[in-house]
Amino acid sequence: MQAVRRDIVAGAVGVAAASALDASAAQAAADDELKAIPELAPHWKKLDLAAILRKPAAFASVSQNNSLYQPWGAQAAEKQWERGNLAATVKVVNAARKASNFKSFNWIGYEVFRANYPQSEFDRVQYESWTGALDFPPEKQKADNELVPELRALVQPGDLEFNELAFQTAFVGTQLPLELSRKRIDVLVLTGIHTDWCIEGNARAARDNGYLPIVIGDATGTKKPEQLAGALERINNFFAPVISSDTFVRLLGQSN
Repeated sequence: MQAVRRDIVAGAVGVAAASALDASAAQAAADDELKAIPELAPHWKKLDLAAILRKPAAFASVSQNNSLYQPWGAQAAEKQWERGNLAATVKVVNAARKASNFKSFNWIGYEVFRANYPQSEFDRVQYESWTGALDFPPEKQKADNELVPELRALVQPGDLEFNELAFQTAFVGTQLPLELSRKRIDVLVLTGIHTDWCIEGNARAARDNGYLPIVIGDATGTKKPEQLAGALERINNFFAPVISSDTFVRLLGQSN
């Protein structure tokens, strides 16, 4: 009996130690993402971002689905669940919900299984490279593109959920442009994956369509962690201010 108790105690200690290590690793990853956020470019420093964030605003999460955040997902090799961008996104959503000027919440999926999508020759060979070696039956493909549970819990009636149909932007072939226009949105706050692809693509498109995009740097992620700083620096220099989730909360006048 004493041996069993020792085993139970030892097991509990082991689980606690593993949990502590996981928490420590997650915090380290989140710290790395914060370090990747560049100083605001000189031109953005001329703006009152707090005032801009009081304008009619929309939130958009891009490609934050099971594919990237579940160990069985098609893109699991990236291990996005070990980084801090999901927790940062939750913080951003909760803060935006409290701000009365956020009129639109958009949960934008990105399917990597694209056999039924219209595609050029370039698209065809690239899409095949993503999933050609994977054995995912239709039901698993569907689950792969579903919003990760931590964000699914934050979806409310009236939010929009749709897939990005173009290569790197939701401004082509989706209801997003009409949603933003009808609700007279000025500001688009972006989180999601991948920073150097869909986030940059949507920031560029938002600018070209007359909107004011703001990218939450630690709520985004690149395929490889070491690519994040360069991607955020490029976005910050040319297309949109890049700020942290904590800065976003502070600019909204809310305490962290």
